[in-house]
Amino acid sequence: MREFSVPATTEVGPDEALPDMLAENVAEHGEEVGLRIQRAGRWEDVTWREFGEQVRGVAKGLIAAGVQAGDRVALQAKTRYEWTVVDFAVWTAGAVVVPVYETSSPDQVAWILADSGATAMIVEKGEHAAAVDSVRDQAPGLGPVYVIEDDALGTLTAAGAEVPDSELDARRATLNAESLATLIYTSGTTGRPKGCELTHGNFLFEIGNGMSLLDRFMNVQGSLLLFIPLAHVLARVLQVGAVKTRTVIGHTPDVKNLVEDLGAFKPTFVLAVPRVFEKVFNQAKAKAEGDGKGKIFDRAAQVAIDWSRAQENGGPGLALRAQHALFDRLVYGKLRAALGGRCLGAISGGAPLGDRLGHFFRGIGVTVFEGYGLTETTAAASVNHDDALRIGTVGKPLPGVGFAIADDGEILIRGGVVMRGYWKNEQATAEAIDADGWFHSGDIGEIDADGFVKITGRKKEILVTAGGKNVAPAVLEDRLRAHRLISQCIVVGDQRPFIGALITLDEEALPQWLESKGKPADTKIAALVDDPDVRAEIDAAVADANKAVSQAEAIKKYTVLTTDFTEDNGMLTPSLKLKRNVVLKQFDAEVEGLYTR
Repeated sequence: MREFSVPATTEVGPDEALPDMLAENVAEHGEEVGLRIQRAGRWEDVTWREFGEQVRGVAKGLIAAGVQAGDRVALQAKTRYEWTVVDFAVWTAGAVVVPVYETSSPDQVAWILADSGATAMIVEKGEHAAAVDSVRDQAPGLGPVYVIEDDALGTLTAAGAEVPDSELDARRATLNAESLATLIYTSGTTGRPKGCELTHGNFLFEIGNGMSLLDRFMNVQGSLLLFIPLAHVLARVLQVGAVKTRTVIGHTPDVKNLVEDLGAFKPTFVLAVPRVFEKVFNQAKAKAEGDGKGKIFDRAAQVAIDWSRAQENGGPGLALRAQHALFDRLVYGKLRAALGGRCLGAISGGAPLGDRLGHFFRGIGVTVFEGYGLTETTAAASVNHDDALRIGTVGKPLPGVGFAIADDGEILIRGGVVMRGYWKNEQATAEAIDADGWFHSGDIGEIDADGFVKITGRKKEILVTAGGKNVAPAVLEDRLRAHRLISQCIVVGDQRPFIGALITLDEEALPQWLESKGKPADTKIAALVDDPDVRAEIDAAVADANKAVSQAEAIKKYTVLTTDFTEDNGMLTPSLKLKRNVVLKQFDAEVEGLYTR
């Protein structure tokens, strides 16, 4: 079994807990701006003292409402300022946060409330509260439900006005590094979600050892705009890390306004999933083509990629440096401006970004650091950073974390980031964490001689063709999704004679592409699935994806669907991972058609 580990740079004291960071910021840096909140289209500053007072007020309200130390409090909302207030308020009250995606169905909410035994809940909207009421009989221990849009924070603060400060001190005394901080239910691609028990120590170990790797971006001069759901562990860790490093935090719940929000907030650092970076690239390319500058953009993109690759091979030559400087003035500066003009770097998580995009963004001056981790490892267990960057990998293990590759290729992880276990599920915990403390990730990967980790597939998703060839679908799917006209895809072929794919079209990218081809911009997708020009684009994308695999693993046939895979129709998880079983059940006839036509 091949192993690689990095020594810890920070240890967590036995009595440490998450509220300590905020208390220190309030006491020592109270008048500094800690967060910014969007009101009426403007960003308004919030100092650490103001934020801390709100947190304490809500914590007292929860105590007045009967929340006891160790109780679970559910929180369902989009990414917004109030989310962060409630998160720290629940911890300040000595309780445990149970995040719920704001898009969760009543059935999913009922399961999380019942399984966690939540005693109170804070939701964003009245419709969320109504959904909770509809399943309240399945969560008999649930008490009051507060609605953010109905001034939940003000209501709780008023209710807790008589709770003395000494009670908050007493609640803090109940917490230590081993105390449960949050129960995060894995979105899961199959079956009922399991509650991952993450302790205060897990978070403190993660940010203590991880934030130092990002100190060029996460610092008192920096700012972080959060827009992926705070119910997701990676966004949550960066939120907590920003409090630790006193990085100014902003929230925006609606990615439709992301470009405008980036321009106004001007972050130094962003967090996104690969699809966001793909769309930034594809939209920039489409705009250039629409302005008759497609060839210039393509050349600029290639120069950025070549310049980035040269960084790993002794640096660019004189001619490449000159071309890069020219395109920096003509093209790259405009792309950086679209990210707010101050953005120096970003983190991509959830799925592989791909070599080409990784080199492109580094080449334009916004390095995207890929990392790897799971909810069970408190987000990142490995990450690329300034001092150890290898595009195409997910970096080296975090300080204090060990990686190993099992005989079957599975990635094993050990260290202070690994969860305590699955809530009320000893069997699942024993299956996931072995006697030596190794967490079995379910992912297949490699570790090179320098300790860089590469993910090659998902253990449970490996396809075995009728000819006995093992195929990792993610390699092909990630390359296909990088094409501007492709939204989603699923590679199939388990126990079949060859590999095939189901592909969906990107409705946002289509209008501009259609116009460039002299076709009506409002042409329906149903009329495009057999369009020769669309087919030519998809053929080229499939051919490019097939370059990454052997002949036996290559896609031989594909079908273009008229229905996209989305979170709303249940085919993607909230973190935009494919629910393979749901998709395959829904499109069983289309899969069969690949092998019978």
